[in-house]
Amino acid sequence: MTDLFRFGRTYDFHEIVADGVIHGVGIVLALIGVTALIFYATIWSSHGELAAAWVYGIGLVLCLATSFTYNIWPQSKTKWILRRFDHSAIYVLIAATYTPFLQRGASDPMILSMLVFVWAMAVIGITLKCLFPGRYDRLAILLYLGMGWSGVVVVPHLSELLPAITLWLIVIGGVIYSLGVIFHVWERLRFQNAIWHGFVIAAAAVHYSAVMTCFSLSGGGV
Repeated sequence: MTDLFRFGRTYDFHEIVADGVIHGVGIVLALIGVTALIFYATIWSSHGELAAAWVYGIGLVLCLATSFTYNIWPQSKTKWILRRFDHSAIYVLIAATYTPFLQRGASDPMILSMLVFVWAMAVIGITLKCLFPGRYDRLAILLYLGMGWSGVVVVPHLSELLPAITLWLIVIGGVIYSLGVIFHVWERLRFQNAIWHGFVIAAAAVHYSAVMTCFSLSGGGV
């Protein structure tokens, strides 16, 4: 393996199994949850809300499935390619998670601008990951966090459209993601990768709850 294909430290068998189990649980729960969300949105929501539900659902499952594949794959040139998809999928998940909330206020220029912004940042992040793999990783983490917390700009606008519980769940999920970053960069800790992905699954579950409350407790759609 040349220096080009570096993936941090090598994880032992037990660490890989633990990480795989956490991913597997997350994927199963995501598939069940997304199916329920799409079913609900198909019956009760507007076309715009249904489209947003699909975007969110695809983004969530895609990110978890890509992460699972990348993290259990043995070190090789293929893993180096999968690394690009794995890191790119995080940008997709962040933008996709924002979509159901921002779609609710798409008639508001400020909220619509935020929706365009998060997807534009996702495109920029994906481009960096694909064109410069293995470089600017610290910048990528800052970009993930910046995208994730950028929604605070439109909280006053969203507070008029979304239930308070939805906003609180969005914030709680963001805090969990942010705390998980500590373990993401703490590579010397055993089971560090599994712990990090445990935080990811927990935060994704909280944000899924936020999406469900957005659909079930909010009235009307765009």
